[in-house]
Amino acid sequence: MEWTRQLDGYCERIDASLWSEPVNAATNLAFLAAAWIMWRRCRGHGLAQAPLLIGLLAAIGVGSGLFHTFAAQWAMLADVIPIGCFILAYIYTANRNFWRLPVRAAKLGTMLFIPYAFLVAPVFQALPFFRISAAYWPVPVLIAAYAVALRTRAPETARGLAIGAGLLVISLAFRSLDGALCPSWPLGTHFLWHLLNAVLLGWMIEVYRRHSAGKPMARRGVLARPSRAGRPSNRG
Repeated sequence: MEWTRQLDGYCERIDASLWSEPVNAATNLAFLAAAWIMWRRCRGHGLAQAPLLIGLLAAIGVGSGLFHTFAAQWAMLADVIPIGCFILAYIYTANRNFWRLPVRAAKLGTMLFIPYAFLVAPVFQALPFFRISAAYWPVPVLIAAYAVALRTRAPETARGLAIGAGLLVISLAFRSLDGALCPSWPLGTHFLWHLLNAVLLGWMIEVYRRHSAGKPMARRGVLARPSRAGRPSNRG
């Protein structure tokens, strides 16, 4: 692999210079802002997977920023690897917290995403508009499937996931329109993919936070404070 080979896949980029994509590069700050906001919202809540998800959210911003400045093969890997890791980490989080699966079953369910994506992505690859983002389209399909499956068990969580699936569909639409609109809109629409994805990923962490906050304390492994008589207090 030619690690330093230059890549040009976005409307805004017009040459190989470092700042040829100023808007695409700058909008990656939205990921860092989302990570900071979610760190403040999640700290002190005892959410086991939150630090990893928030760290990966920040890494997505850094990696994408590198890709849209250096535009090299190595920078593309710095862009896509954190995204893939976030997807897998969130599936594991959902399996553990939304479905309450044991660790081994949650890991197995997470790994099943890989063959699932390989089977579903070619379907989108065959469709003209969806082709450019075919690798990503299995994700909103899976989020929507989780939303449907959880609608009775955890309706608020299901609603949050449905919103997330909708946000990702809109975000992917802007990603797919970037090249098509380039002749009439030289700035492109890829920067909207960044902004909406920052909102989306922060929202998905928020869904996890709200789901966990809605559980009784004992289910989260935190014992209710005992009363003076040695029993859990019913006050408040």
